[in-house]
Amino acid sequence: MPVRDLNIPVRLKNTMVPDAYGTLITQQVHGEGIKAIAAKDGIYAIKIKSARMLQAHGFLKKVFEVFEKFQTPIDMVTTSEIAVSLTIDDATHIDAIVNELEQIASVEVDAGMSIVCLVGNNIIYHQDTPQLFNILQDVTVRMIAYGGSNNNISLLINTEYKRNTLQKLQSYVFESEEKMVVA
Repeated sequence: MPVRDLNIPVRLKNTMVPDAYGTLITQQVHGEGIKAIAAKDGIYAIKIKSARMLQAHGFLKKVFEVFEKFQTPIDMVTTSEIAVSLTIDDATHIDAIVNELEQIASVEVDAGMSIVCLVGNNIIYHQDTPQLFNILQDVTVRMIAYGGSNNNISLLINTEYKRNTLQKLQSYVFESEEKMVVA
């Protein structure tokens, strides 16, 4: 936010190819589509499942209050009729969080996860975005955050598949001859 407020450009670099130009983030928009891919490791996926959630109001509030109590930020959230899955990157209070959540639901925790995030301009409406799911058809995606913003898609995957996933996305987004667009 400080660099955004001061209109200071930021360059993102590919840690696998540090000599590459990277991506320059500025206030100016240059076309639609995916502009950068990033990954974050050390993620815990927490699945909270309860039949009491079905057609009940206030259940999600109780869940979020537990994380607020332990001052643990949530990265991603998905819900269904009887379950909510979410991710955190700070496991400092994970045992206490799970103990409290188990009072209202069954809880499963998966460690060793990574969030892969695709960012750009209007990517959820871009014509090439649906093809991403074909490219990742052999990758087990645990969660998808799609539609909360027009400018990013986040995927939760097992960290052991991160490198392969990033290579597939890199190839599709940045190396495909058909995808090359002069901005």
